[in-house]
Amino acid sequence: MATILEKKLLRQPDVFYYKLAAPLISKKAAPGQFVIIRLHKNGERIPLSLADINPAEGTISLIVMAVGKTTTEMSLLKAGDKVLDLCGPLGNPTRVEQAGKVVLVGGGFGVAPLYPIARAFKAAGCETVCIMGARSKDLLLYEREMEELCDRVIISTDDGSKGMKGLVTTALKNELEQNAGTGLVLTVGPAIMMKGVSDTTRPFGVKTMVSLNPIMVDGTGMCGGCRVTVGGETLFACIDGPEFDGHRVDWDLLMNRQKKYAPEQKESFETWRRRHAGVISE
Repeated sequence: MATILEKKLLRQPDVFYYKLAAPLISKKAAPGQFVIIRLHKNGERIPLSLADINPAEGTISLIVMAVGKTTTEMSLLKAGDKVLDLCGPLGNPTRVEQAGKVVLVGGGFGVAPLYPIARAFKAAGCETVCIMGARSKDLLLYEREMEELCDRVIISTDDGSKGMKGLVTTALKNELEQNAGTGLVLTVGPAIMMKGVSDTTRPFGVKTMVSLNPIMVDGTGMCGGCRVTVGGETLFACIDGPEFDGHRVDWDLLMNRQKKYAPEQKESFETWRRRHAGVISE
């Protein structure tokens, strides 16, 4: 079992920060990897990206948005509570190399797992530029943390309430056109955003890595649930990824697969909600 040492609400009403005691995982984990968590014996296993790693403290940090049954159930936990299973680190770490200028593109709470990645590239001597986007300024996350770490932070909001008005892809195109030297673009966020980032960088010939989070069960390559098609080859996000060349990902297939169990997810959430409210019994 793993103890929640700290919990705080990052953004009303549904984005939470958790720090968990995980001494063994924190010693082995690296930026870009993830863990799988199970809250209790009847719970499902869900993958969560690492938002921070602190081996000196023996802790890891997670950012969780309450959108479904398990993440909403997790939002009810508090500091001092325990989760039954915490498995990791899983997946391959980000390949950190001297790439000159690295542009990190994050959408919504996808900025959080970019934080340890940015720190690693900065330590490797790279110039780091973070482009973060959200629908409005109230939905931005990790703005202060990235400003303290990166050489530059570019903000875009759909409504223009902060930074430039528009999508992160517009900000990225401007950066590629106006400032030379980008050796790598790495993006984390919704699939449609990462597809847009990949489409934006392709004409510039800039290497683009995307972090994929498809349907996943075991996280060890056994179930095949997280299969993705990259360059015409079937790969597993849990053991071959989670980072892949964005120019080679079959985005249409990925996004269709992400919707595959939407009815079952909705039914599971509604059943849990009614049970939690006392409408039905165990």
